[in-house]
Order: sequence, then structure tokens, then C-alpha cells
Amino acid sequence: MFVADGPASVPGTSRSTSATIQPNILRYLASVADESGVDLRPLLKQVGLDETLMRSAALRVSYRQGSAVIRRALELTGDEHLGMKVGAAQHLTAWGLLGFALMADDTLRHAIETGVRYQNLSGAMMVWSAGEEDDGFVLRAALPDPAMDPAVAVFLIEEALTSVITLARFATGPAFTPRGVEFVFPAPRRSDLYADLFNCPVRFNAPVSRLVIDPVRARAPMPGRDPVTYASALETLDAQLASRRHQQELLEVMEVSIAQSLPVVPSFAEQARRHATSERTLRRRLADCGTTYEAVVDGVRRERVELLLRRPEPTLRDIAHQAGFSDARTLRRAVRRWHGTSPQRLREEMELGEPGEWQSSVAEQLDEGDGADRHDEGP
Repeated sequence: MFVADGPASVPGTSRSTSATIQPNILRYLASVADESGVDLRPLLKQVGLDETLMRSAALRVSYRQGSAVIRRALELTGDEHLGMKVGAAQHLTAWGLLGFALMADDTLRHAIETGVRYQNLSGAMMVWSAGEEDDGFVLRAALPDPAMDPAVAVFLIEEALTSVITLARFATGPAFTPRGVEFVFPAPRRSDLYADLFNCPVRFNAPVSRLVIDPVRARAPMPGRDPVTYASALETLDAQLASRRHQQELLEVMEVSIAQSLPVVPSFAEQARRHATSERTLRRRLADCGTTYEAVVDGVRRERVELLLRRPEPTLRDIAHQAGFSDARTLRRAVRRWHGTSPQRLREEMELGEPGEWQSSVAEQLDEGDGADRHDEGP
């Protein structure tokens, strides 16, 4: 039986734009890139993640924000196996209290199931599941969006499975080796790197990305097992998980509210009335989610625009109206800020299925969107 507890997905909401992910991957990405002579701090600052924020335990980022930084980092470093390096650089402390709980767990299998259960607290950008299969105890890693940029997808899959092996070796000993590892993407030019790191048979073009662990090894006691410490850690994790669910529910309800109200954007005061709370309290709750009302509105508008651009009928004036912009000119500014290109070009790329420039450069995305433009686009 598989255990799964991935990110919520509610039709009509822009889950990719909500800030709900701890930026552990981005922290390690910045460190690994720095070792390669690439300074990601200007890039992180451009997407609103300065050094002070990156050190904050309360910081959350969105899938879209994280993917944009990863995409640009791949371009700047030119390293197609950057995901493996980021995964191998991590330590159990990267997972905070969850990492501590995993070390105190009873068996490796139970530790993996615990990790899956609390994956939303670990900063994971994949959706994890685990369970018994014919060839052993299996940990699966699925992309949150199958249509994700291929380079970012490879990075996330590499980082995910590599980090699990790295953390398992920290927790159980350096000799830990899985029975096999499989990746959904095609074999790269340097497939020998995978065999060297995982030290087991490696398969590419597989139906799913997964680690296969010998059942006997999965049931072996953890060296640091401590039932009292484990139970105490889980109490805190349960409280954090409940709080996170409340945060996600708040964002989802607000996104649905905005999406249903477009082209009119509800005022912040109106949102506070709908949530039966004060503006000050609602603003604080959004801050706890790592976002603002303006950012949520921007995310919903962006998703609406992208949806409409995929259809041939609406004119730019129609799209601007339906997304709540004052005119086509303001829409163009928003699309330039989001994608670094014009609405017409973005529509062409979507029709052709091309990744295009709009998926390649965070710097370009932000070249023409600050200052007065942002003011024009405010709710």
C-alpha cells in the first residue's frame, strides 16, 4: 500500500503561485552555485528573496518562484547535473525538526513513511509516495506539474533522489546502497555519474522516478532510534502541519475568491470581511504564509492571462478586461514582467509548444516590471 501526502490541488486555484514551500533547495542551490563561481544573490534578490529573507525560518516560496530561480541557475552554471550536486550537498539539518525525527525513528522504512507524511514541512518540490512493490520497498518521486520545463524537471528529480540517498547515508551509515534507482528522463551523456553516486543499477526512461530498497534493509533498526525523542518531535510536527494546512486553505480560498470576482478585484477590506477578520489580522496571516494580497492577486491574474492566451479567440483587449487590467497596455507590461516577452510572442510560443524566452531568464522577466508598472497593475 502506498502512503502519499502531497501538496493540495484545488481546481481553479493557482497553487504554483502561492508561497508555501520552505526554500531549502534554493539555499543549497545558492551555495553550490557559489562554489562554481556563480553568485545567485542578485538573481534571488530580483525575485524578492534577499539575503535577510533567505535566512528567515518563516520564509516560503512558490513553485513558480523556485522553478524560475532553478532555470536561471542552470543557465548560468551550464551544469546539467546541478540537481545531483545540490542533493549531495544537503544534510539532515536541512529538513529541520523533520530531519531530527527521521534520525530518531525506528526503522528506515518507517523513517521514509514519516518523511512522506510530513513532506510539506521539508521544503520538497516533488510529490512523494512510498510502499511495498514486487521488487522491494519503493520511494516514488513525482513532478507537481507534468508540463514543467524539462531542464527544471530533471534538476528536481535529480535533487530529490540524490538528497534521499545522501540523508539515508547520514542516518544509517555511508555504506547504504539502494537496490536500484530509476529516472523518468532519458539517459544523459554522463550516465556514469549516476552509477558512481548511487552505487547500484540505474535505469532511465522509466515510467516513474523511484528508489528501490531491499525489504530487509528497510526493516533494519535505525542507529539513532529513540522512541521518546521521536514522539516528542512528532507532536511539534503535527502542530506545524495543522498550521500549514490552515495557511494553504487561506490561500486557496482567497485565490478562488479573486478568480471568481474577476474582472473586478475585491478590495483587501472586502476580503477581510469575507474572512470575518480585521485587515490587520488578515495581513498578518498572509505574512505568515510568506505572501501579500497584492502577490496573490498578481498570481491569479497571471494564471488567468496564461489560460486565455492559449485560446485563439480572445483579443488582447478582451484578455486585459477579463484579467482585471485597465487596458491592453497595462496587460503588456504585466506579461513582460512575468515572462520577459510580449503577449503576442507568448501566445505564439504556447501554440507551438516552444519553451521560448519566457521560460529562460528571470532577469528578463523583471527588466520591465518594477516601479510605475507595478503601481499601474495593483488591485
